[in-house]
Amino acid sequence: MEPARRQRPFPAWAAAAALLGGCAGEQSALAPAGPAAQAIAGLWWAMLIGAAALFTLTMALLAAAFLRRRAGAAATMRPGPWLVGGGLVLPALVLSALLAFALATGERLLPRPGADVVTVQARAAQWAWTFSQQGPGGTIERVGTLDIPAGRPVDLRLSSADVIHSFWVPRLAGKLDAIPGRVNTLRIEAAEPGVYPGQCAEFCGSGHARMRVRVVVHDAAGWAAFLQGATP
Repeated sequence: MEPARRQRPFPAWAAAAALLGGCAGEQSALAPAGPAAQAIAGLWWAMLIGAAALFTLTMALLAAAFLRRRAGAAATMRPGPWLVGGGLVLPALVLSALLAFALATGERLLPRPGADVVTVQARAAQWAWTFSQQGPGGTIERVGTLDIPAGRPVDLRLSSADVIHSFWVPRLAGKLDAIPGRVNTLRIEAAEPGVYPGQCAEFCGSGHARMRVRVVVHDAAGWAAFLQGATP
C-alpha cells in the first residue's frame, strides 16, 4: 500500500486574501463614497486598530509570562500591578477613547437643517421601497430606485406599511430601521455621480432577499433632467 499523503496546510496568505476580499465590492462599507460613509469607515478602522493593539499587548504579556516561568522567575512576579494596569487602566483608556470617537462620529451623522437639503419620502412594504419627492411639476415617485444629486445632503424619511424594514446603502451611509407607525430620518450624501446598490438589512419575510434598492446619483444636469421627468 502507498503511504497516505500528507495534506498541505492551507496557506495563511490565501486565508488572508479571502478575508480581505470581503472588504471590497460595490456594497463595501470600507469603500465609502460620501461623508457619512467616510465617517463610519473611519470609526471602523479606529475600532480595529484599538482592538488589534489590545490583542497584541495581551499576547505579548502572555508570552512574557510563559518565558519567565520557564526561566524560573515566576515566583518573583507581582501580579497586582499587571492586573490593575493591564486589566483595568489600559482597557479603560482605550475604550474611553473609542467611546469619545464614536460619540463625535454620531454627532456628525445627525440630520441637521440646511437650505440645500433634499427631502425624500421612503416607504417600505413587503417587498419593495417606494421613493417620492417633489419636483416642479408635482410629486415624482419611483419604486426600487432612489434618485439624488451629487454633493448635496439628502434626508430620507423612512416609514413602513407593514413590518420593520431597514434601509442600507453601505457606500453612502449607515443603516436605519423603517418602523410601522413612525418616521425615522436618515441623512445620506454621495460625493460623485454613479449608481450605488443597497438592500433591506432587516429580515422582513419570505421576500426579504429581493428587497433591493438602487441609488442613482446625478450630476447637476442629470438632476435637473430628473426633476423635469426626463429620467427613464
